[in-house]
Amino acid sequence: MFPFRLGTTSYIVPADLVANARFLSGKVQDVQLVLFDIDDGPSNLPSPETTRQLAEIAASNNLTFTVHLPLDVRLGDNGETDHVSMLKAKKVIDCTRELEPFAYVTHLDGRAVKGGATPAQLAHWQDRSVKALDILAGWASGAEKLAVENLDSYPPGFFLPVIERAPVSRCVDVGHLWLDGHDPLPHLQAALPRTRVIHIHGLAPDGRDHASLAHMPPEKLDPVIELLVRENYSSVLTLEVFGDEDFLSSVAAIENSGKRIHHEGTKTRSHEA
Repeated sequence: MFPFRLGTTSYIVPADLVANARFLSGKVQDVQLVLFDIDDGPSNLPSPETTRQLAEIAASNNLTFTVHLPLDVRLGDNGETDHVSMLKAKKVIDCTRELEPFAYVTHLDGRAVKGGATPAQLAHWQDRSVKALDILAGWASGAEKLAVENLDSYPPGFFLPVIERAPVSRCVDVGHLWLDGHDPLPHLQAALPRTRVIHIHGLAPDGRDHASLAHMPPEKLDPVIELLVRENYSSVLTLEVFGDEDFLSSVAAIENSGKRIHHEGTKTRSHEA
């Protein structure tokens, strides 16, 4: 029914990465590995044995992996790679390399200039961000593997001056755009030629995002799905939800959206005939 590869996160059932991959096999075509590595705390970075098992599951089930880097990336104050965000990113890339991830979802850290900056400060941050992406691209074996994501509470085009200078891919988070009250269609349409991953998630009645798409009315959801179908978007659409109830109801919402779009298309063709 859909041209895209449907995906979701590695936190659908309350178990480890391998158990989630097994549960999701046959239900999705991509799993976003949400990884963390807290100093003197918990870590879920895959061991070589876990990586081997994930690779076997992927090979047997036409499954790919996207990897979400753990921290918003930036260079150190000296312009080098010694910032914790870069160190953690390299660690994650190194331990998932054998999975040949379809993309590494990347956040840029713009907090220092988000609230206001002089033109010189903004240009300095942009230069540093371009350099950070260039370094990450070398580690990831290609800039196209880096999918830079738009973030909530930032203006939708905040990262564009950086992205336009780097040969990276895009990760368009539709849920973040909805959360901030933006119409996602013009942003998605403009970004689609470079988009490798799309995140989509609903807004709960209490305002919480990363909720089930069942919370989104058809007039919000259907135009997004219709655009992806019309443009024959064939990369990954990630249901960025956590928990089996939100996952299953989100899958149903996508399927119902597809049925409504097909029905409307059939009616239109019938009237034209």
